[in-house]
Amino acid sequence: MADVNRGSRPLSPFMLGKYYKFQLNSVTSILTRITGNALVVEAFLIAWWLLAAAAGPQYFATADYVITSWIGDLILFFSMIGLWFHSLSGVRHLLWDNGYCLDVESADKLGWAVIIGTGVLSFITIIFV
Repeated sequence: MADVNRGSRPLSPFMLGKYYKFQLNSVTSILTRITGNALVVEAFLIAWWLLAAAAGPQYFATADYVITSWIGDLILFFSMIGLWFHSLSGVRHLLWDNGYCLDVESADKLGWAVIIGTGVLSFITIIFV
């Protein structure tokens, strides 16, 4: 049977930001998925570089040029940030899987810890590497 009230209901919870507002945990969850996929791209880039090293000096020079260029440096920089974020989010999920910090206040604190920890660890990595 058709829903006769369909025309008076909102079609999406995102409509005008009025019915649903993003929460820190939803944003960090989305970023965890994005960084996980981005790390796959980085892994392919590094594997290409290693395979080029095995293929010969001319092919390695091409791959090395791409990775050490400004765009390669930019990709590796954001990959480093993504790696820290994804790793810290994984620790957060391990805590949740074991039943810790499941209340909203603790989950928000963990979200901020992941974001701040990513910044701090990325800064330390840039200084020492």
